[in-house]
Amino acid sequence: MTSTAGGAGQLLAISDLHIGYEDNRALVEKLRPGTDDDWLLVAGDVAEKVSSIEWALKTLAGRFRKVVWVPGNHELWTHPSDPVTLRGAARYEHLVEMCRGLGVVTPEDPYPVWEGPGGPVAVAPLFLLYDYSFLPEGCATKEEGLAYAHRTGVVCNDEYLLHPDPYPTRDDWCRARVAATEARLAALPGDLPVVLVNHWPLERHPTEVLWYPEFAMWCGTRLTADWHRRFPVAAVVYGHLHIPRTTVHEGVRFEEVSVGYPREWRKRPQPPGRPRRILPTEA
Repeated sequence: MTSTAGGAGQLLAISDLHIGYEDNRALVEKLRPGTDDDWLLVAGDVAEKVSSIEWALKTLAGRFRKVVWVPGNHELWTHPSDPVTLRGAARYEHLVEMCRGLGVVTPEDPYPVWEGPGGPVAVAPLFLLYDYSFLPEGCATKEEGLAYAHRTGVVCNDEYLLHPDPYPTRDDWCRARVAATEARLAALPGDLPVVLVNHWPLERHPTEVLWYPEFAMWCGTRLTADWHRRFPVAAVVYGHLHIPRTTVHEGVRFEEVSVGYPREWRKRPQPPGRPRRILPTEA
């Protein structure tokens, strides 16, 4: 772990910036810290193109004391519009090296320790994917769930754009990531609280409000369902669902920090593009 004093700052979080939309790119251009000591957690889905991801993270890293990034599914897509044609793990590793060049913390780096208000707390950026275990009601296997999703027309674009190379399947990649991450979390000091940051929810309850419950298959894994109990978790930060809200599950705070698409955030009463404060805890 690395330790950086946070002074009087705030630990802030945001996700699903989707800067391929001009209105969302404008939100990033306006995004500023509240103090010189603020950290920003970016929980995935910045953009699809490597050049756009780099622009956004470079912009934010130049403003915040520390930026912590985890990949979402959109960063991992091999999109036809992106000149960078890397697939799967090679694409992820390329993004990690890009982030390191910008001074941005990734899931492959030592976990930084927030020592500002509400700390000390380890900040653990995670990359875990999903394994299709959040099955639709009445489905017992991944194959049944996917068949049901295709019948209803609710199929994530990951099926066509997110390649698992060199793993045989996305669920194989997920299981490998979960095992490696679990070992790292278990090695943390038992008396040090941790903020878990992942693009996908770590537990299924956030998906219960989805308009299309079939989509939950692309939203996480049951393998992490007890992590908020097994580890000394201060908060879980995630995105992906585009349903920004705070919930408390089994005594632990879950923060969905998505911006989402313009057609979504324009309907909300709150101003768009504001990071959520994770620490110190909101009153």
